[in-house]
Amino acid sequence: MPRFTIVIAAYRVQGYLSACLDSVLSQSCQDVEVVAVDDCSPDHCGAIIDAYAARDSRVVPVHQRVNSGPGRARNAGVERARGDYLLFLDGDDTLAPGTLQGLADRLALTHDPEILYFNHVRTYWSERRAPSLFGELLASAGTDVFSVVERPEFLRLFAMSSNRVYRRDFYTRHGFAFSEGIYEDALLSYKTMLTARRIACVDLVGLEYRQRRVGASTGSPGEKHFVIFQQYARLFDFLDDHPQLDPLRPLLFERAVSHFLFCLDRTSRVATADRPRFFGRAAAWYRGRLPAGFTPPAPGRWRFEALASGSFLRYREREMGVRAAAGARKLRRTVRPPLAARAKRGLYRLHRQRPVDPHLAVYSAYWGRGVLCNPGAIYHKARELAPEIHGVWAVKQSEIESLPEGVDYVVTGTRDFYRTVARAKYLINNVNFPNEVVKRPDTVHLQTFHGTPLKCMGLDQQRYPAAAGGMSFGNLLKRIDRWDVALSANPHSSQIWERVYPAAYRLLEYGYPRNDVFFTASEEDIARIRGELGIPAGNTALLYAPTLRDYQKGFTPRLDLERLSRELGPRTTLLVRAHYSYRPQDHLSRLQEAGLVIDVSGHPSAEQLCLAADALITDYSSMMFDYALLDRPIVIYADDWDIYRSSRGVYFDLLSGSPGETPGAVARTERQLAEVFREGRWCDADATALRTAFRARFCPFDDGHAAERVVRTLMLGQDDAALPLAPAPRTRPLPAGGDSAPAGPRGGVLTAE
Repeated sequence: MPRFTIVIAAYRVQGYLSACLDSVLSQSCQDVEVVAVDDCSPDHCGAIIDAYAARDSRVVPVHQRVNSGPGRARNAGVERARGDYLLFLDGDDTLAPGTLQGLADRLALTHDPEILYFNHVRTYWSERRAPSLFGELLASAGTDVFSVVERPEFLRLFAMSSNRVYRRDFYTRHGFAFSEGIYEDALLSYKTMLTARRIACVDLVGLEYRQRRVGASTGSPGEKHFVIFQQYARLFDFLDDHPQLDPLRPLLFERAVSHFLFCLDRTSRVATADRPRFFGRAAAWYRGRLPAGFTPPAPGRWRFEALASGSFLRYREREMGVRAAAGARKLRRTVRPPLAARAKRGLYRLHRQRPVDPHLAVYSAYWGRGVLCNPGAIYHKARELAPEIHGVWAVKQSEIESLPEGVDYVVTGTRDFYRTVARAKYLINNVNFPNEVVKRPDTVHLQTFHGTPLKCMGLDQQRYPAAAGGMSFGNLLKRIDRWDVALSANPHSSQIWERVYPAAYRLLEYGYPRNDVFFTASEEDIARIRGELGIPAGNTALLYAPTLRDYQKGFTPRLDLERLSRELGPRTTLLVRAHYSYRPQDHLSRLQEAGLVIDVSGHPSAEQLCLAADALITDYSSMMFDYALLDRPIVIYADDWDIYRSSRGVYFDLLSGSPGETPGAVARTERQLAEVFREGRWCDADATALRTAFRARFCPFDDGHAAERVVRTLMLGQDDAALPLAPAPRTRPLPAGGDSAPAGPRGGVLTAE
């Protein structure tokens, strides 16, 4: 009996069906059968299914005699299913690599729940990809198993058919089946969730949910959309038969009415001529099903109130008012900024006619976030070695209060900003200055970068549109052409930079100035940093620093941090650093208040955090390349490696276990991560050997003098012969919480409490 049965309903999807089938059959988890249902499709769907069945015995072809719609097609597939779990796919959707293995792991961890929900990403015909809105909600479940009576907020999950797996004996025992007509997935989604006693979640972005330009069943208006009222009437009939679910009725009522209004406002579903009639049906449904004491949600409250009144005229008047106000706001946004921008550009042109100031340098880091990273280290060294160079920082308005005392600054985008960059001799940044900044002949633009590339960068991102995020590659090339000098931290970076950022700049293989502190910090400095962070004396400090996911909205830890903290024990302190792109996280604050983690996401210095940590746990963050300079253990936790690699692209196989590619122990699941620490593999001889090879490849230039080399070359005009040499990287001892021996932090094996 296979672990999974994938039921695929296919109708008029011949251009997508092969990709759908391939995405399932190529999964690393092979314990699967595919019941592919040709819903009497007039194209070649049936032939495609038969061809796959002839090649692969796991494919079970089913041919409907008449077209009966996706619901009945899925029901026919269930009748042929033999797997432990059911997963429904439309013929134009795909599964991301590694999805089934990820689901299998979570099912085992949660002891075979009745329903397991996972995440999705929308893929559009234009190649645009949009993360779902439910990552944080899914992640909030951790490894808990629950019912919606216990956690009703999960009724807000997207009510579709493909973002969950059902235990087949649960599904068939309760006689679940899809109803006729569209919106059938919403009805089944809610009924199954309301029935299940054991629900689990995993924030695994496994479903690539295709949004076609044409051909979707909900993509054209007509009478078929009026069936939505019948579908939700069936749901509330179900509630009538289950009075114990009455506490959930108001929330389900809100979900139903919100769905009606969603359809009403889209001409692709409800034609303009049909809107009054659709509104009337929705209003009648509203009055007939209104729960006692129901309070409409604050956002869009007026829309609920208009339905309650039954007046489409009232709805239209308010709708027109809202649209008019939105139009006015849009007009202000589109008219005022161009006028202001035109004035600033004129001022900028005027100041570019003035001589370049040979003693003025403008610095910026991370899009104006403050005195940070490589530009920050160069700024401090320039104040020491070239005090005649006046450094000014370009920062965002919101970052002014965080600047160190005595730092001169201008706010990006202001007149002061353009006046200053127009005359500066040196422009130093770890990203890029705005497109409108002009390269003057007598100026020097230094691109410092801010990491070593594991993920694809620059022009290579053209192959990964989700990662590019709408980037204009034409503008990218214009920005590259402004660079005079760029930094490299290792030969690997040199090779990548010259290919993905092709221009005539000079590449300086000097190492990263931000890493100088790893060689200059004293043991007293490290002890002070640990004390300021609140790390108890004698504790082992582990820094968990995951990177940004292009396919995911918001920060959702890949780990159950509460569980990990408890397993590591009281002598281990877990520092958690979310990527700087994410907003502050309430759930991290709650864990910190409970004494389980220290949230260091807002700490201004990644370098200080590295110095304080006895070991690093990361996934694909470039922090690993810097941390390797300290010669302390690095553990890779990569539960979504296949998805990350396919959505972003990478330059080498971080998990290969090959010297020079993998920096230490690797875990793909939370259980494996716990075992890595429990068994001591995070700091054993094998991990040490991998780390040594990794350091040899990625840390050959850093020696504590990178910033000095940059200042002497750019600002003092010294040639390479006069610069400090960069010997092989030396080992930094472990901080106060650990032994200096290669075995790693004090405490040996980390045991569960």
